[in-house]
Amino acid sequence: MFLRRPAHLVVFLLVLFFVHSTQAQVDYPFRNPKLSADQRIADLLSRLTLQEKIDLMSDHPAFPRLRLVFSGQVEGLHGLALGGPAGWGGRGLLPVPTTTFPQEKGLGATWDPALIKQIASLEGYEARYDYQNPIIDRGGVVVRAPNADLSRDPRWGRTEESYGEDPYLVGTLTVAFVQGLQGTDPNHWQAASLMKHFLANENEDGRAHTSSDFDERLFREYYSVPFRMGFEQGGSRAVMAAYNSWNGIPMMINPVLRSVMIKEWGNDGLICTDGGALGLLISAHKSFPNKEQGAAAAVKAGINHFLDTYKDDLAKALQDGYVTEADMDAALKNLLTVYLRLGEMDPPGVDPYAQIGRATDGQPAPWERASSRALARKATDESIVLLKNDKHTLPLDKAHLKSIALIGPWTDQVLLDWYSGTPPYSVTILDGLREAVGDHVQIYSADGSDPAAAAELARKADVAIVVVGNHPECNAGWDKCPTPSNGKEDVDRKTIELEQESLVKQIFAANPHTIEVLRSSFPYAVVWSEQHVPAIVHMVHNSQEEGHGLADVLFGAYSPAGRLTQTWPTGDAQLLPIMDYNLLDGRTYMYSKQKPLYPFGFGLSYTTFAYESLQTSAPSMAADGDVQVTVRVRNTGVRDSDEVVQMYVQHLGSAVTRPQLELEGFQRVHIAAGETTVVSMPLKARSLAYWDTPHHAWRVEKEPVRVLAGGSSDNLPLQAVVTITESKSFAP
Repeated sequence: MFLRRPAHLVVFLLVLFFVHSTQAQVDYPFRNPKLSADQRIADLLSRLTLQEKIDLMSDHPAFPRLRLVFSGQVEGLHGLALGGPAGWGGRGLLPVPTTTFPQEKGLGATWDPALIKQIASLEGYEARYDYQNPIIDRGGVVVRAPNADLSRDPRWGRTEESYGEDPYLVGTLTVAFVQGLQGTDPNHWQAASLMKHFLANENEDGRAHTSSDFDERLFREYYSVPFRMGFEQGGSRAVMAAYNSWNGIPMMINPVLRSVMIKEWGNDGLICTDGGALGLLISAHKSFPNKEQGAAAAVKAGINHFLDTYKDDLAKALQDGYVTEADMDAALKNLLTVYLRLGEMDPPGVDPYAQIGRATDGQPAPWERASSRALARKATDESIVLLKNDKHTLPLDKAHLKSIALIGPWTDQVLLDWYSGTPPYSVTILDGLREAVGDHVQIYSADGSDPAAAAELARKADVAIVVVGNHPECNAGWDKCPTPSNGKEDVDRKTIELEQESLVKQIFAANPHTIEVLRSSFPYAVVWSEQHVPAIVHMVHNSQEEGHGLADVLFGAYSPAGRLTQTWPTGDAQLLPIMDYNLLDGRTYMYSKQKPLYPFGFGLSYTTFAYESLQTSAPSMAADGDVQVTVRVRNTGVRDSDEVVQMYVQHLGSAVTRPQLELEGFQRVHIAAGETTVVSMPLKARSLAYWDTPHHAWRVEKEPVRVLAGGSSDNLPLQAVVTITESKSFAP
């Protein structure tokens, strides 16, 4: 079990005992749910000493004299992390198993907001369960997820942590995750969603001091969009400031925190530094001569939670007048709003989530439930993208197979990344294939370290499955990636050319019936494979159901419908300098003029779909109006399957430079063979606005707009034109 606790947790346990075992009573006004949030927070602030206010900005602060303990933060990009390679479960403690899903890049490839919401809901439940269970007593309910950053460059070492390159797609999935994690109660959250990393933290090399430079239009129309949607539509009230600068000003002291995030988007909540960022503000950015002045500037900018050593520095800043107690109170009021929504200032019986983990009623732990296993398998199935399938190579018919050669490193392991938890079990690719084919198909296995021996196995098998890609931790220590095409946190990739493609060539030469499984966190320029190998499947790492998901697709138990969320270039020559943050220079499907290897939104299926008609509810709309776009799609094949219907727009009369193509709607739908479905998506004129920098406003133009629909950004057979009948500006 998980009984070894650090000694410093004893006080927390005692506080929890008193708070949750006492009969419902209101001993202080801050614990009175009949008072307004402002009244309760003001009362608590009036009772805290100045030192306690400093302490409140730390992780998991406790105030025994007031019988208060506040949640710490936990990681949760693709499942709650209370273990894993980074040891998130606590130093010297055994990991707590948690349901573990595909990496965030794979979750994005599902294009399924409803699924993302389910996953986040389970994660929030597990966070409560582990935090409140008196035996486990681990973690917290402020969850650092989702990552709302955009993956504009495939060399970014943390590409695996991003849903994709498109702001509308990433924003929509961010909203779904936030809503699922926080729950449905109008007054309380199941867990708080802390989005990261604000803003444009999209290079790892030099991230502690580099500046991401771009204009206000790109800030408004691209880089900030998923965060704004997470606040305004999702209801998140927590965010992490990034290490980097924007236009020369470090994000943890950037005025945009107050001027836009708080004042415009309504983030009256938690704004924390990234780990160690206060020290880097001095040593890397060199913004201040010491941490005393840096801590004061951070609080004034809106920071109210430090993931750093800061207490002595902030105390000295208060003493020397660099920051005032009033500044502290303004920041802490927002922080306490989050703890209030988590029920941590309530008397017993008020928070509807307070009994999770306390009263189990004989139920198994959430990660042991069949429903959790099924959700992880569904997520894995939906995340897989079929990149190529010549001559119906897939699905494989196991009834006609006698032998399979499975070749590639780590096919007998589910590889976990830095932000993973520890799964309760894991199904490897080898496990999944063996279970799928049973005893009547022989599986030969080799790790590919001896290519000649691997080729010999492939030669004698009916079909060869070669698994290549990256290791999510580079199979090396922190800040080390020996393989140039690999990357991770703190290390950007040096190339997108896959070194292991040489192994693919040798296996294909030995057996033309070769299937390539690209198990990777990033896009790769597998040009030779696309030209020669008959079938290519892409999946990401980390899912506890990895082997089942791949086998489901390879043997036809599931028809793949995953879609790429990032453009896959043909090679390094198509890439701009990684520090070029100006998209208009030719980044992403929105602005690039080059033909990629695989386009944004691409993915094949085991069936075919006919896009039969596109209609709009009206031929025009006012600047504050909208139309409904309906798309009729028919499954023309013989297999039931999902399809991802995608809607894009093109501006035909804009006075400013616009994206050549821009996603404005999508829906993943299941269509039975031979059946037809009609997908309806709203198109609002205000979503077509551009940021008018001189007037500091959103501007909708009077112009015709082309609406296109299809199954990929490069396959849009249907279109219509909607006219916006007036120009109008809107305040931010």
